[in-house]
Amino acid sequence: MDGTLVDSTAVVERCWEHWGRQYGIPLTEILRFSHGRPTLATMEHFRPGADHSADAADMLRSEVADRSGIVAVRGAHAAVLACVGRPWAVVTSAPRELAEVRLKAAGLPIPDVMVTVEQVHRGKPDPEGFLKAAEMLGTPPEQCIAFEDTGPGVEAARRAGMHAVGLLTTVTREELGCDCVIRDFTDVRLTANGSGFLVDIYDLRNHT
Repeated sequence: MDGTLVDSTAVVERCWEHWGRQYGIPLTEILRFSHGRPTLATMEHFRPGADHSADAADMLRSEVADRSGIVAVRGAHAAVLACVGRPWAVVTSAPRELAEVRLKAAGLPIPDVMVTVEQVHRGKPDPEGFLKAAEMLGTPPEQCIAFEDTGPGVEAARRAGMHAVGLLTTVTREELGCDCVIRDFTDVRLTANGSGFLVDIYDLRNHT
């Protein structure tokens, strides 16, 4: 969701900067690790063994309340519109409440299938979330395409057996570690094809 369908960069950075200041952790270091991972995983990485329950609750309240600057990623509206009536899902490291707030703030619909952090035991880069989404969609993982904007997300999709497409909205091409890379959804055209999609992708590997 974040960085793939929704550009929430400003909110994410404001909230993590506030948390980092409390413990003397630079924002650049936090963001280098946090993208694509659950909040608790990031907090545990930087403060192993600490009780993060209060900080995580404060973070969620701040993120839900702060909607300033949230917009859809370029081309996302058209891509989602093409998905109506077809099997598609959002797999996110965010809690359900926050995911719904950000999708609505960006003017995007809530999909019938949405796998959030509360529904998995292991977050990205573990493939659990993607595998659960494929099961709920009734679609074999190898027939799914996952659009991701972070290295952990791409790794999770690949480990699930899905085709991964990386978006250059959050990290560099090298950090994505993805064979197929696009700028955003303006490089994608989705067309209904039977019960699924025909997906045309402008692949940046072979173009400038």
